[in-house]
Amino acid sequence: MSSSDPRTDPSPGADPAGPGAGPWAELRAAAVEAMRHAYAPYSGFAVGVAGRVDDGRVVTGCNVENASYGVGLCAECGMVSQLHLTGGGRLTHVVCVNGEGELLMPCGRCRQLLWENGGPACELWTATGVKRMTEVLPDAFGAHDLA
Repeated sequence: MSSSDPRTDPSPGADPAGPGAGPWAELRAAAVEAMRHAYAPYSGFAVGVAGRVDDGRVVTGCNVENASYGVGLCAECGMVSQLHLTGGGRLTHVVCVNGEGELLMPCGRCRQLLWENGGPACELWTATGVKRMTEVLPDAFGAHDLA
């Protein structure tokens, strides 16, 4: 891809499709709003996420910690739960932010959740540009491996 391709724009704060274009600005705003509801009393690391669904809906999630640490829920878990609770579908675009509203790469577990619920073409806005799930989770394990 060329350096003028918005999917490779490395500027962390810039909307990859330009101001007001595409789903990105709306999704980032929704992710920041979700992050404000995070329950992170132990780490202090709030996370919010928002995703566009193939029918146009926006679903969101925030992280929820637990005193036993290992049973905490990532923001993406909440978003995927909301996706299914509100009618299912496939994620097409996802934005994840930290407590300062900065773009954040989902952890490995959450990349798997995004793959399962968005597939290889789902796009993720990262600090280094927009990437398809095939770039952030190459050679992903999926339903085809269970056949």
